[in-house]
Amino acid sequence: MLNITGQGTAHTCDGVSRRDFLQVGTLGAAGVSLAELERARAEGKTRPEGDRRSVIMIFNLGAPSQFETFDPKPEAPSEIRGPFKPIPVAGGGFSISEILPRHAEHGDKFSVVRSCYHTAAAVHDTGHQMMQTGRLFTGGVNTPHAGCVASYLQGRRTDLPPHVVLPEPMGSTGGNLPHGQDAGFLGKAHDPFVLMADPSKENFRVPDLLPPKSIGEARLDRRKRLRQIVDTTVKDFEGSENAKLLDSSFQAAFRIITSEKARAAFDLSQESKKTRDRYGMNRFGQCCLMARRLVEAGVRCVTVNTFLTVFNEITWDIHGTKPFTSIEGMRDIVAPMYDQAYSALLEDLTQRGLLEDTLVCNLSEFGRTPRVNPAGGRDHWPQCWSVYFAGGGVQGGRVIGKSDPIGAYPAEHPVAPNNAVATIFKSLGFDLEEELPGPSGRPFPLVDQGTEAIDELF
Repeated sequence: MLNITGQGTAHTCDGVSRRDFLQVGTLGAAGVSLAELERARAEGKTRPEGDRRSVIMIFNLGAPSQFETFDPKPEAPSEIRGPFKPIPVAGGGFSISEILPRHAEHGDKFSVVRSCYHTAAAVHDTGHQMMQTGRLFTGGVNTPHAGCVASYLQGRRTDLPPHVVLPEPMGSTGGNLPHGQDAGFLGKAHDPFVLMADPSKENFRVPDLLPPKSIGEARLDRRKRLRQIVDTTVKDFEGSENAKLLDSSFQAAFRIITSEKARAAFDLSQESKKTRDRYGMNRFGQCCLMARRLVEAGVRCVTVNTFLTVFNEITWDIHGTKPFTSIEGMRDIVAPMYDQAYSALLEDLTQRGLLEDTLVCNLSEFGRTPRVNPAGGRDHWPQCWSVYFAGGGVQGGRVIGKSDPIGAYPAEHPVAPNNAVATIFKSLGFDLEEELPGPSGRPFPLVDQGTEAIDELF
């Protein structure tokens, strides 16, 4: 992943600085081989001109309780229903928890799936993999994030990268497994662009992506020397396909880090104080605002991590004891922040005419146990939980699927993680029978045979 830091320095995952990257003048410094880039170019496909769909994936790391959010059980015993009351959403089609009052005002814009489940281990990492890629990683094969698939199939629209992760990749969630937020077997050429900074901080500034003139000259000198070495080593290198790829790949990467449009898209200072306050002056709120700016500027997929870890901070992971969160902490800290930012995002997308072409999907790795535990929290429960979708062709005001009376298992229309990812692909207009270049170049199905999108959402 190529990271932009708030200090104005870009680093690759191997710690190579922007200065090194520019001076070398190739993508090799970022860990991207010519073979990977050549394959991406040769096999990559683009959508028809005029394609406008984008995705904002809000990933609720830590896993919200379905009982305290989108599947309240007011008729269940107190140890199951929890402490909060249900409230009707706009239009009266269904009810959600009272701790999300602003969501309720926009219930006509989003639809909830109350019957999501998976059968893998009840650890955060496995759910992260499946809900973002559609598959559990097995046999050493890491499947790509949905946004990285969009990068491969559609390419970039503008100077901006096709997929951006905000504010940074998921950190430790206890399993030490990959989280599924990179391109996996598609290669580093399709990894997301990652902002390694908190845009809510007072000292946050748009990274200065233009290299000083002295660095530009040094880069040109070193590139000339590198080319001279290669020319004397490889016959007719200048006319070869690899040489052409070297030049075009460098220009593509250089365009990202020098584009005025790219810098402007990340520049929240261009927004009024009123707008920034509307989203909430916190990390998640400002990331949601930046996500709107990015899709408006042409980014195909923005992944927003609500939290970065489940340890030693207030998150959705409501076990009830430290280093985790209590139900009260969720009510007092997490829910207000989340409610404010999501409602502002929907309002903003709607007012700007962007919602119809922007799928906003709110996902998580699993749900929470039907019974409140002795510590006053709820534990991991992948057998049933809720996710929800808005925009991108989705019809609002609906409930898809149903859980049983105690919210423990799907009672109607069970939905697996691969169905949720297929729904993203459907919104983007992908053919679900499409094949990707898998490990060793073998064809790899976009989704497993028989996997369907959640068609009732559209």
